[in-house]
Amino acid sequence: MKYILKNPVRGVIGTEKFLTSVHWRNGVLLTDEPENMGGGDLGPDPFTLLLSSLVACTLASLRMYADLKGLNIPKIEVEANIHQVIGNEGLVAHIERRIFVPEVSDAELQQRLIRVAENCPVSKILKGTIRINSKLRTVIANTVSPQKETDRKTG
Repeated sequence: MKYILKNPVRGVIGTEKFLTSVHWRNGVLLTDEPENMGGGDLGPDPFTLLLSSLVACTLASLRMYADLKGLNIPKIEVEANIHQVIGNEGLVAHIERRIFVPEVSDAELQQRLIRVAENCPVSKILKGTIRINSKLRTVIANTVSPQKETDRKTG
């Protein structure tokens, strides 16, 4: 199996409610919940991070396409939000993504840009089947006990 990231993203939480530090290849990102949810609002919440991934991937994909095709598109904006609905299928997340490309009035080009956005890698992951394999490791006296590791697969 070949992972997308060379090193995994790693997060740590201490005793401060909801405040986490997420370590990635070049630094640390603080995440938190808004004050109305009991956090200190010192960083983005998990939903914001998820949507940020989609927005960033969409923008990068659209920029690469515009540059490849030699399109004169000086600015692209993308916004996204999420809501959840409980229905017959259980809890279903709905993401609304809006793409703003000023001065592109050609309907055919607009459809191509939508297709590019729909096919960005993060869009494909979010629309596909995701399986999460969770393992719990216990640490006793600064040593990891592999025999205590518990697997739980979801998806």
